[in-house]
Amino acid sequence: MKVLGISGSPIKDSNTDRAVKMVMEATMAAKQWFYKLSDYQISPCNACLACVESNRCVIDDDGVMLAEKAFKADVIIIGGYTPYSSLDSRTKAFLERLYPLRHRHGLMTGKPGAAVVTCAIPPGRQDMPPACENGLQAIQNYMLEEGMRYVGGVSVLGNVPCIKCKGGIQCQVSGLKMIHGPDATVDKVGINTLENNPETVAALKKLGGDLAAACCAG
Repeated sequence: MKVLGISGSPIKDSNTDRAVKMVMEATMAAKQWFYKLSDYQISPCNACLACVESNRCVIDDDGVMLAEKAFKADVIIIGGYTPYSSLDSRTKAFLERLYPLRHRHGLMTGKPGAAVVTCAIPPGRQDMPPACENGLQAIQNYMLEEGMRYVGGVSVLGNVPCIKCKGGIQCQVSGLKMIHGPDATVDKVGINTLENNPETVAALKKLGGDLAAACCAG
């Protein structure tokens, strides 16, 4: 079994990176390929349809290599995060660049896949946008439209960039205050770390096992 893991997060060793790797490891696959999209050059799809006959994109960048890895993989885990409460642009561009694999043959059909999405908005906040749900749905939609077997998705509680910003408590548009209230500070709210949430860790490991089972069943 060959497993491909993708992370759209540009932060070094981010919660998203570690979550994707946790799912990958739980599959117990012999071959595991992890790619952090910020390390590569990948443009969005131009909708030119020059890929119809060859199933290969004509844009000369790393998107061609990543699509080839997706084609060769038996299982795909796609991880992203949610700026402005929607899927990040790198992960979206990656999904778009898998479009050449669709034509005539449906080269992704039947592959088990899963989503991991990190967002800063805690679950159950009715007064805030459903950021994680939006991100997970975007990845699930891609997999369903390509005829893949969407095994499941896991939301990971992350952090707003404000935790590293020098603006501090003076900022009038702080995401930290927007989510946690006008008196929120990094010291009061804390920094969310994947490993400190045992329920999320358990869900990620279970997702890896479910992917392995789905691959074997297919």
